[in-house]
Amino acid sequence: MSNTESDMAFLEMILHEEKRIGHPLPLDSLIILSRLRQERRLTTADLTHSTQKSEQATRVILGKLVEAGLIEAHGNGRARTYTLSAKLYQKTGQKAGYVRQTGFDLIQQEQMILSYIKEHKTIKRSEAADLCRISLFQANRLLKKLTDSGLIIPKGKGKGTFYERRT
Repeated sequence: MSNTESDMAFLEMILHEEKRIGHPLPLDSLIILSRLRQERRLTTADLTHSTQKSEQATRVILGKLVEAGLIEAHGNGRARTYTLSAKLYQKTGQKAGYVRQTGFDLIQQEQMILSYIKEHKTIKRSEAADLCRISLFQANRLLKKLTDSGLIIPKGKGKGTFYERRT
């Protein structure tokens, strides 16, 4: 048994949702919501272990929670992560928590890339995607934004392109 304090606002939100849909939320959905409440941002793989279902079955549950507006998906493919939705944070009286969780993503990603370059001198698009847990397309846009702002410069062509800090 857990010794932590109960979160009455979260419980009220769950009860409200169950009343809205006319039946109790499935146990797997409750497990996912609870994990996201505790850990803020998780991948499908993280949640598969908790639900004790296949990755495909967990994706179906996540899809239903996204459709219900209880969680939000960020990114694509294996890099996709999930957070509680803005609606959920609002209903539990934690509006600032949502902004802290999602509002700093781009800034954090930019800083992670700049820190990586500072440490390793260069970064490739695939490394940026892996580092920030985003798709290659999103990494390309992020690197372009940093290039356009004059913080980094590209070197090379095509798949061999890497980026370094502007000196």
